[in-house]
Amino acid sequence: MTPFLTGPVRSALFVPGNRPERFGKALAAGADCVIVDFEDAVEENQKPQARQNLEAFLLQNQDVRIAVRINAPGHVEQAADIRFCSAHPAVAAIVLPKAETAAQIEALATAGKPVWPLIETARGLLALPEIAASAGVERLTFGALDLAVDLGLREAGEGMQKVFDQVRYSLLVHSVGRALAPPLDTVFADIGNPEGLASAALNARDMGFGGLLCIHPTQVDTVHQIFQPSADEIEWARRVIEAARSGEGAIRLEGRMIDAPVIKKAQRLLQGLQQAD
Repeated sequence: MTPFLTGPVRSALFVPGNRPERFGKALAAGADCVIVDFEDAVEENQKPQARQNLEAFLLQNQDVRIAVRINAPGHVEQAADIRFCSAHPAVAAIVLPKAETAAQIEALATAGKPVWPLIETARGLLALPEIAASAGVERLTFGALDLAVDLGLREAGEGMQKVFDQVRYSLLVHSVGRALAPPLDTVFADIGNPEGLASAALNARDMGFGGLLCIHPTQVDTVHQIFQPSADEIEWARRVIEAARSGEGAIRLEGRMIDAPVIKKAQRLLQGLQQAD
């Protein structure tokens, strides 16, 4: 199955399917991916209209590529969402909310699109090994708001974040173990708190995540700045690769030992830059 994007995904920006006037603005925000939402952001009686809105937009903008968050398994609109995604080449990936079983992933096979399972329940966490191993899965992510409700977490204090870091660990391990694209962290809901967003992005980056789900265009630049390697990191990687050309098994660079794992880290950093260009 062809990957959705050839470069890294640092930002995936949601836009409600019932707000067609925002589609173009979302695409112009510079996010690596735009996700048109048919699920939580759309009222029940507007869900068919959301599909019509996106269809009209895609007919007028045939060069765009977007992802779609369809309705959850068991929802009356999901089958129509899947048919829609299957019929439109511009829909390049499906975000599956409340993913809980491998069978739910398999049900999307007819659409022929890469799948991004969104883990939002305890059952989804328990089934994460099977979900990550399912054919068609491209990358993993999770929804903090729904997951917090399902687990009975309290927003105040550090306890919730400790639990979510365990969730991040699980997503990272299964992503790496199954050679999936780097996982995406959950949304940062406080739009008016750029410092909090930067802190959340730093935490996700340091935990091995590739980027964040975003809910507002103003979040994109901050996320990109956090996930972009610094000039010092780029220069370090280039020096490591240059030193590694000596052909020795382990080398010294500026007084520090440079061996195979360090060289691999430098190679990944530079490869990510090339993909982003």
